[in-house]
Amino acid sequence: MATNSTGSRSADGRRPESRLALVRRARRINRELAEVYPDAHCELDFVDPFQLLVATILSAQTTDKRVNMVTPTLFARFPTAADLAAADREEVEKIIQSTGFFRAKTNSLLKLGQELCDRFGGEVPHTLEELVTLPGVGRKTANVVLGNAFDVPGITVDTHFGRLSRRFGWTTETDPVKIEYEVGELIPRKDWTILSHRLIWHGRRICHARRPACGACPLARLCPSYGEGPTDEETARKLVRPGPFS
Repeated sequence: MATNSTGSRSADGRRPESRLALVRRARRINRELAEVYPDAHCELDFVDPFQLLVATILSAQTTDKRVNMVTPTLFARFPTAADLAAADREEVEKIIQSTGFFRAKTNSLLKLGQELCDRFGGEVPHTLEELVTLPGVGRKTANVVLGNAFDVPGITVDTHFGRLSRRFGWTTETDPVKIEYEVGELIPRKDWTILSHRLIWHGRRICHARRPACGACPLARLCPSYGEGPTDEETARKLVRPGPFS
């Protein structure tokens, strides 16, 4: 089947999609997601940039719900970067054990606390370039913190975002950085952070990895991947997960 230079097809799947048409469709999807998920937000609980940074590091390979179960105890015991830097390793491991990979995460958190104290006066930096130099922090984590703690627009490419971006025909890439740049060229910068939440919410609730609920999807007419999951509405409705997930 014919595709344009980005590998995307028109939503009807029959004709190549021009760059202009792709941009228009991407922005239409963003607008419709805004109507479907008007309360989309970061599902990690936090009160300041330090808490969000720690919570995001803990969220690797686990759910936001699980992280939200352990962070109240963690932050009550270690409320600042200095407290975390001086923390007892075994105590931290015990608190965060249920999040998985707890030894590696503890190692990152203790080093993180020390680095924040040594290099940034105990405060979380607010640039991507500085954030990605911290232990346990990659672009995804940095963009979560920038967008949600500092109101600096950023695209968070997690597994949901990557999957939906490809299904929508916005990109054919699998590399998160390349996805970030390609989607960023389609959507206005001011919408990057909220777009990330909307796609993550849609991926958790409807556009699942194995059996997307295509027949219950409000974006069906705009999606070139319609039909990857059940198209029968009754069957699809049973696949919808209402949330919340935090």
